[in-house]
Amino acid sequence: VFNTCGFCSLDTVSKAPGSQEQEQQLSKQKVYQELTQLKAGVDRLCRPCPWDWTFFQGNCYFFSKSLRNWHDSVTACQEEGAQLVIIESAEEQSFLQQTSKNKGSTWMGLSDLNQEATWHWVDGSPLSPSFKYWNRGEPNNVGEEDCAEFTGDGWNDAKCDTEKFWVCKNSTASCSHT
Repeated sequence: VFNTCGFCSLDTVSKAPGSQEQEQQLSKQKVYQELTQLKAGVDRLCRPCPWDWTFFQGNCYFFSKSLRNWHDSVTACQEEGAQLVIIESAEEQSFLQQTSKNKGSTWMGLSDLNQEATWHWVDGSPLSPSFKYWNRGEPNNVGEEDCAEFTGDGWNDAKCDTEKFWVCKNSTASCSHT
């Protein structure tokens, strides 16, 4: 074999595989740096609600997939750091009513457990006289119905020990990072 490189030595030729390993090492370092940067970017992403919650007008809503009675629904929401839903606007009512209509009868955080016909939200605030969406003829308290549900196109009073879907509400997560 004729060597065209007059100044090449056997050392130079033997170092060739080493430079390939060096390139691979640099390539691995570059990939690692890119992955680290990507992870940092993902960590900075902020979702206003957990993955299985729904965002609507500045709040997060969890629509259950299982059935519970009203008291257990209150507890389930509390365990999530939330409340059984309290309705604060006509838009929110419309959103919740439609979602519940598609799903089935769904508990809200409203009851007259403390005093018959005096409805209060789970945070203790009274139901505003101007803010009611009862179905026609409701609430009727047939057989001690003390808890409110979304059903059909409006609200109904139902027996609190009946198992229904439920919806929790929580404020959105803060996206600030320290």
